[in-house]
Amino acid sequence: MKAKIRNRRFRRQKGQAFVEYVILIAVVALAALFVLANFSDRLREMITGITVTLGGEEDSSANKKSIDIVQDLDSTGVN
Repeated sequence: MKAKIRNRRFRRQKGQAFVEYVILIAVVALAALFVLANFSDRLREMITGITVTLGGEEDSSANKKSIDIVQDLDSTGVN
């Protein structure tokens, strides 16, 4: 009888752990989106600076803000 009770508890904990992992992944994904949304312009500037320093050419989108690029994608589509 005690073995059946232990198995029921284990099943409940196993399902609970799965839900906790899903919640954790969702929180990490939202945090990553927040960071990218807030720092995307600065990251693009840094990558452009590194590219130019290494001898590459500056891209025309380097001087645009992220919101402008997204609005251009809405009107022209992905190239």
